[in-house]
Amino acid sequence: MRFEHAKTNDIIKWFTEITKIPRCSKHEEKIRAWLLDWAKQNKFETKTDKVGNVVIKVPASPGYEKAPITVLQGHMDMVCEKTPESKHDFTKDPLKLVFDGDWLKADGTTLGADNGIAIAMAMTAAIDKDIKHPPLELLFTVDEETGLTGANALEPGFIKGKLLINLDSEDEGVFTVGCAGGINTNSTIPFKLEAIPANYKQHKIAAGGMKGGHSGIDIAKQKANAIKVLARALSQIRQQVDLRIADLTGGRAHNAIPRDCETVVYFPKDNWEQVKKLIAEQEKIFKSEFKNTDPDLKLTIEATDSGNFQKVLTAQDTKKLIEVIFAMPHGVDAMSTDIPGLVETSNNLANVKLENGIAKILTSQRSSLVSRLHALSDRIEAVARLAGGDGKSGDGYPPWPPKMDSALLDKSKKLYEKMYNKKPVVEVIHAGLECGIIGDRNPGMDMISIGPDLKNPHSPDEKVNVVAVGKVWDFLVELLKELKDMKVMA
Repeated sequence: MRFEHAKTNDIIKWFTEITKIPRCSKHEEKIRAWLLDWAKQNKFETKTDKVGNVVIKVPASPGYEKAPITVLQGHMDMVCEKTPESKHDFTKDPLKLVFDGDWLKADGTTLGADNGIAIAMAMTAAIDKDIKHPPLELLFTVDEETGLTGANALEPGFIKGKLLINLDSEDEGVFTVGCAGGINTNSTIPFKLEAIPANYKQHKIAAGGMKGGHSGIDIAKQKANAIKVLARALSQIRQQVDLRIADLTGGRAHNAIPRDCETVVYFPKDNWEQVKKLIAEQEKIFKSEFKNTDPDLKLTIEATDSGNFQKVLTAQDTKKLIEVIFAMPHGVDAMSTDIPGLVETSNNLANVKLENGIAKILTSQRSSLVSRLHALSDRIEAVARLAGGDGKSGDGYPPWPPKMDSALLDKSKKLYEKMYNKKPVVEVIHAGLECGIIGDRNPGMDMISIGPDLKNPHSPDEKVNVVAVGKVWDFLVELLKELKDMKVMA
């Protein structure tokens, strides 16, 4: 497909090549090798570190040799999510791209425009002989999506530039100048098992069809969490029927709101019709509650004999597991009192897995206040301990405090208004960006984050607006040109 904006064709060409390369989080070795080979072909100097982050050094345009080194930054990995019916294998299959008007998406999977579009734009800038730019460092990090691992591992001095343009934002005309910090907590809770009672039959109950989405950007939209939905349904059934849980699985990525959750349960065969009726009643309730956010929500039950289950949770511990899920927080915990409409603190109940009587629960906390980030993590650990288990929180990553008097921001605002005859939106977001960590590792860094319109990241509904790609490119080209005489902190 050809686009009116000439450079959009080049950017989408590179992005299409990127979508052919497996690059799920923690498995960036193939995209890294591809980038290093591309850099070698173009005779660019490269550097990698111990975790696999890559810097590609691009010489300045003639006349810009003394301009401040500028970092164009994005991440190599993508969230690998797909619809239940998709047969896509993220370890080897190229993504199937679909153009829908001005939007580009993938067939049944995440698109990976978060953040492959940044790589494509940076590559295009590096080899375009018609644009004027300072010396560039293309910084591509690993494993951003599962905890900003690559950024956390950056050593001081890995990059030399003091100006950084992050290309991981998701709204054209919006400049991001701050973000939340985050911590993941893994809770492990043991439960008692017993033999399957006589005359109890196996069934699978599933909650699905939910939209999911980014656990930072979408957490305030009140979308359904499939784990919470299923737990509520099980609670209602258990109050009327002697239900026993054998297996429970829900959610995938720590930063994606769970779209699906299913459980294998046993109950007396004489209760089949009663349980079917309860499931239908609960589905009706949930469809009403989430009619605006998750209209395709569904709750199903079927008799099954899959798996080789010999034991189930006791009646008391079936209740206990359901109540643990009830007690785990999910959603917005506090709104900012400094910035109207900004979520300050939240939690995503991201993943639950029951194996051999051990429940493993992953949550992802975010906050723009470090104190409240740790307080929420402490609360989740307390829930795990009260249930007889243990919760362990990681080190996390720091928030990116906004710097409203930034010289780079000031230049960017004036340029955008000149180009498009309107003021850009300047915002702080609840999602996590690598800027906070990079700035922490490199004192004196002046940073801004931009990007094209990107909808529904971290879900199979992800799509990027190709018209916005062209607008962001035009702005980036002009901004790089304007940086010739920019002053930076020594």
